[in-house]
This record gives sequence, C-alpha cells and structure tokens, in this order.
Amino acid sequence: MDFKTSSRKNPPSLQLLLINKVHGLGETLIPSSTAFFSLISLSYVSGTQFSLPRLEALRRTIRNELDIESISSLPKDFKTFFYSQTLDHFNYKPESFTCFQQRYVINSKYWGGANTSSPILVYFGAEESLDYDLFGIGILTDNAPRFKALLVYIEHRFYGKSIPCGSSEAALRNASIRGYFTSAQAIADYAAIILHIKKTFFAKNSPVIVIGGSYGGMLAAWFRLKYPHVALGALASSAPILYFDELAPHVGYYAIVTKDFKETSESCYETIRKSWDEIDKVASKSNGLSILSMKFKTCEKLKRSFDLKDFLDSIYSEVAQYDHPPSYPLNIICRGIDGAPKGTDILGRIFAGVVAYMGNNSCYDMNEFNRPNDETYIGWRWQTCSEMVMPIGHENNDSMFPPSPFNLNKFIRKCKSLFGVRPRPHWVTTYYGGHDLKLVLHRFASNIIFSNGLRDPYSSGGVLENISDSVVAVYTVNGSHCLYILPEKKSDPVWLIKQRKTEVGIIESWISKYYTDLIMFRDRTRVSS
Repeated sequence: MDFKTSSRKNPPSLQLLLINKVHGLGETLIPSSTAFFSLISLSYVSGTQFSLPRLEALRRTIRNELDIESISSLPKDFKTFFYSQTLDHFNYKPESFTCFQQRYVINSKYWGGANTSSPILVYFGAEESLDYDLFGIGILTDNAPRFKALLVYIEHRFYGKSIPCGSSEAALRNASIRGYFTSAQAIADYAAIILHIKKTFFAKNSPVIVIGGSYGGMLAAWFRLKYPHVALGALASSAPILYFDELAPHVGYYAIVTKDFKETSESCYETIRKSWDEIDKVASKSNGLSILSMKFKTCEKLKRSFDLKDFLDSIYSEVAQYDHPPSYPLNIICRGIDGAPKGTDILGRIFAGVVAYMGNNSCYDMNEFNRPNDETYIGWRWQTCSEMVMPIGHENNDSMFPPSPFNLNKFIRKCKSLFGVRPRPHWVTTYYGGHDLKLVLHRFASNIIFSNGLRDPYSSGGVLENISDSVVAVYTVNGSHCLYILPEKKSDPVWLIKQRKTEVGIIESWISKYYTDLIMFRDRTRVSS
C-alpha cells in the first residue's frame, strides 16, 4: 500500500494526512503517527511469518531492568556531548547539509591525557538508545585503566536522542528523511565524531579501537574496512556479517536454537517440538482460542493461534541467544517444562516453562516481543526493509520449530506495502563485501577480531575462522550473544575469562605495534628534515 495512493482511496477520518515540512526538505504527504504505527503493527505483528530475532547486544530483560527512566543522571565520570552532524555525507545537494544533533558520551577518568598518544576506545551504539549501552556494556570501563584510555560512546543516528526531525515518529514518517537512515551514513557519522574528538582533545596520535556488539559489531568491522585511517582496529562481538545474500543458510539461526535446547534437555526439546501441533489441535475446536487464552493467561483473548506461537518462538530464541552465565535462562525454561507436576499435559508443561522464565504474572502479553510503538522495533524494521535483509527461517527435519521458510518475495511485498520501497538483499555484500571473504580480505584487511560464542544462534552467520594473521576469529563453545563485552563478574566461568583475555591481548599487540611505527616514522621525519 503506497501512502499517497492509499490516502486518496481512504477517507481522512481513517488516515489523517499531514503536510510535513521538516528542515526545509519540502512538502511530503504522510500519514499521522497513529496511522503509521498502526500500519507497522498490521504489516508485521499480525503477519503469518514468525518475528525476526532481535539483534541487540543486551537482552530485552536486562534493558528492562536498567529502567532508564528512573536514572536521574549519568555517573560523574560520564559527560554528554552533542555534535552537529551532517544529514547526508555522500551528496552535495542543499538538503544534504542539514544538520541534526548526535549524542556521544565521553569518560576521561583513566585517560593518559592530551598529547600522550594514549588510546581511545570507541563503542558504536546500534539499534537502540545509547542509555542502555552506558550501563550495560562493560568492556570499555573494565579495560580503561589498563590502556589509560579515553572512552567514547556514540549513538546511532535515528535512535535515542540522535534523531533528525526531533522524533522517531516524524523521521520515519517522512520518506525523504528516512532515506538517510543507513549503515553507511551511520559509520560516516562515527568517523566525523571520532576525528572531531581527536582534534578537540589534542589526541592526534592516539590510536583508536572501535568496538561493537551484534549489529554494532558489524558496523565496527565494516568501519575498519572503510575507514582504516581513522581506526587502528576493531572488535566485532557476535557480528553475523555473513547472514546476508545466501552466505549463511537460512535455517542456521534456528538450527542452533534447536541444538541448544536438545543439548540442554532432550525431553524439553521433545515437548516443545510436539507442542505446535497440539496448539493447532486445540485451536481447531469451536472454543479453542478461548481455551488457549485461559491456559496461557493471555492479557487479551487470542484472535488466532499464530500469535501464541510467535510469542513462544520469541521466548525460545531469546533464551538461546542470551544464555548468559550464571543464570543460564535456557536451563530455567527447561527446568520449568521438565519439572511440571506428573500428569501435566504438553501445553501445561509449555506454560510452566513460560512462567519459569517470564515470572508468575497475572497475564502474559502476546506482543511482549513485538511492540509497534517501540523505537528499536520500528527503526530496525526500516533497516531490514531497506538494506539489512537477513533471510532467517525455520527448517524442517529435526527442528523443534514448525516449518516456516524465509520467503523473500513475501518479505519484499510486506516492506513495499509499509514503506513504499523494495528491500535490497544484495546491497550489504556489494558495499561491504562478504563473498569469498578469506580470499578477498586476507590481502588488504587487518586488525579485526570476530568474537563469537557457538551457543549464540547468530554465530551461524559469524566469522569462525581466521582470515589472516590479524583478522582473527576468537570463539568459545559455550559462549552466547555479546557476552564478551558485558561487565566482568566474579562469577564468570574460566572459558569466558580466557576469551576476554585473548581479545584484549590482541588489541594490546595492535597498539604496541602502532607505537613502534609511530616512533619509527617520527625518527624518519627528523632525519629527513
């Protein structure tokens, strides 16, 4: 459904039209925010394809626990700045020079100081507000004293407080504005801010290490390839850069989810595998949806069984993806399923697993994982509908999930109906590379760590073998999504401590070699002068 076309067919009372004139970009006919987010909801939440697994570095429940709204201010060592960022880095049309305020945060507590060549560790914010990263990411503060580093956190454009037009609703409703919502524009933002900081802090010779997790990890790796003159190296944590353009199997993600559950508990796996048919069986009864609604204590009566299935699918994906120690949520949900009282039927055991993981709530919201008014949900929907096309689907065979293969044509139709654009499934590999990765990158790429854990479903699209001496893969069998960049804990298992030590040691070697090169080139300059 094209917005302009549909606005002529539908009465204004159903879809209010506004004339939007933002930053001098001209008049654009658009739906009101209510209508726009209703379209998002109708197109995705009520679709028949299972929700795409989220890519955030931090688990949803951790983000909820942080309760950003209740935090009055940042710790005293963190200082917030805003940079007047260029809207479009790649054109010279008048509107390209429009600026918006992009947030970044600096912690200089441990920094060696100006003109000391002390390193700068830069964290790339991804598809969420930077607030969560400041409190949930630990690798920078944990290692700042060791490196005497200046710490920088940069928020991704169109998220948090770094949104053109002032609000995500206005930005995403405006077809002209959201066209600048791309990964290439985002990493160009990062380059501009890093160079600005180096100049402002008199840190011309300070080596820069960029760090990111999940989508942010992809950005970190791509940044090193595109801007090697700005960043000395990159740590890409749980970055599925191969989950594009048929490089990784469509079923790779859910194959690992299945494997994780099967390894944790064969009986838990079998119960889940059998439950989908049982849901359909109950739903087919005349009052089936009412029975399912009562059995799973849904906050609103189910209108169809798919919504329950999608809710359960999202839970199983989340616990596998973020199966972090010491709690290991996958164990929690399987203990709930396996520990249900003797004689409990299949769906009763499934519900016991939900309660074990989600808590004993008065009701359960089937849209818990698909909130159409959530900034991250909406922003990432645009990104996946434009360039970040990750073909994730369910397999058949021994999968514990019902068959639901990724259908590119259906995906394209949905995106076109929502945003009026066709996704570009080949653009990521065209712009950043990916095909024949070892053959292509081992000659010119350097100083990238691809960090993964094999229990993370997204590791199916990660780089798991060394490409060269300095483009390396570091992984653990037991690791999960972005675990290695979270704050260090006394309860951390030995394998996790070793992986972090290995990665920090590699970064240390990059910086040490840089200092050697810096001295050598300084000496050459003196001799030549």
